[in-house]
Amino acid sequence: MLIVSDVHGAFDALAEVAASGEVLLILGDLLNLVDYRTGEGMTAEVLGIDFARETAKARAAGDYALMRRLWREKVADRIEETAEAFEAAARRQYQEVAEALGDCPAYVTYGNVDRPHLLRELLPPTARFVDGEVVEIEGFRIGFVGGGISTPLGAAGEVSDRDMEAKLAGLGKVDVLCSHLPPAVPPLHRDVVTGRLERASRPILDYLLDTQPRYHFFGDVHQPQALCWRVGRTRCRNVGYFRATKRPVRFP
Repeated sequence: MLIVSDVHGAFDALAEVAASGEVLLILGDLLNLVDYRTGEGMTAEVLGIDFARETAKARAAGDYALMRRLWREKVADRIEETAEAFEAAARRQYQEVAEALGDCPAYVTYGNVDRPHLLRELLPPTARFVDGEVVEIEGFRIGFVGGGISTPLGAAGEVSDRDMEAKLAGLGKVDVLCSHLPPAVPPLHRDVVTGRLERASRPILDYLLDTQPRYHFFGDVHQPQALCWRVGRTRCRNVGYFRATKRPVRFP
């Protein structure tokens, strides 16, 4: 099987991977909200490239207060209109995801920039939305937990630590854990470009320490200090940043 994460709009490359016909696991962040390198994405489409680049700069610095202020000033009294425009843009991108996947057998969970309700609705028939559940694939018990860390932005794809703990507890023991978020192991969530620790999940780390699955695959951090790490007997592997690499990770 093949595994990718952080597609962020690279749907042509996704189509090439899907064309292999192999089982494909997608670990979230299919939408391209904003490319922090170029400013491209849904934010630029709806609110303009200059605004997208300005907010991307604030996000890269971890300045959520500035991000909220910029959004309030830009959107002003057009909250409903703006929300509808983003929903329409997300729908268009997920339709592109469906076209890219075609009839590829796929299992898809969501990341922090995704909109789970739309993703679930718009996947093609041969793709299955998975979250907080275990699926047996090629003889492996694989558990999926989607979502990103809860932030002051309150995005649709964010999950509280309490909810993540509940999802993980419901899995029981698995051979492979698939999540969008990395565990809270500093080398796995330190971004070498931004120079700071990105979001990571303590509940996921606790689950690995408690249950010791053989493998843990995840994404979210685009330029990690370490791609691979061991937590006890669990081999952890970052399988992103697909938008940049265009390459899946093969398992086993």
